[in-house]
Amino acid sequence: MTKFLIANWKANPTAPHDAVKLLRATARAVGRRRKVTVVVTPPTIYLEAFWGIIKKEKLPIKLGAQDLFWEKSGPYTGQITAPMLRTLGVSCCLVGHSERRAVGETDEQINKKIKAALAARITPILLVGEQEKNDAIRQDILVDQLTRDLEGVSSKDASRIMYAFEPAWAISTTSGNKAESLDNIIAGIAMMKDIICRFFKLRPANAKLSFLYGASVNGENVADILSRKELSGAVVGGASLRAEEFKKMIEITSTKS
Repeated sequence: MTKFLIANWKANPTAPHDAVKLLRATARAVGRRRKVTVVVTPPTIYLEAFWGIIKKEKLPIKLGAQDLFWEKSGPYTGQITAPMLRTLGVSCCLVGHSERRAVGETDEQINKKIKAALAARITPILLVGEQEKNDAIRQDILVDQLTRDLEGVSSKDASRIMYAFEPAWAISTTSGNKAESLDNIIAGIAMMKDIICRFFKLRPANAKLSFLYGASVNGENVADILSRKELSGAVVGGASLRAEEFKKMIEITSTKS
């Protein structure tokens, strides 16, 4: 089974030539490896240039976006819509990242973004998880976020979404903390699967759902995290900006498939 590494560059790098350099370094690291799929989600301003480079040089990576707006077009200053992203070769999009939620993005807005992405044939990567470490309320938070975010989505479309468990308190770039323990990651994924299957009335044994983990994934822990069959991959933040470390992660991931 192919494993996924979603490289979330956030607001980095600031210089276009550095961004292109990192893109090519990432592509070289992937090379001809067939058991790992790498998706680069750069700042929006780089998408058009990256799509041109990926096509021209036939780079073995996919292009993703960090956000999108739910309307197709119109008087929405500063927004980027799903159809626009599709024309730039974007195949998937992060939705509901904790850093977006922290600045006021609501579950209602996330729900609209998921539907817009699905309509444009873009795979939503839905990120859910608690803002502060508190195991006692984790399930309540996951139930609340998932049921609100997926409201009105069809059971058929449920398998077109990738679901990422992202405990925000564990993100190293914002908190300096370490990844959640492996046991708790797997427990969180199990909670998510149960909630989603109940919501869509799916049989867990037959449900074709993809789960990722995101929060302080790096070269030191990626082997353990992706050794678990419950996980289809990881969302990688800071480590994806360090070319040599991310190369190591790609090599490791290709052996865990």
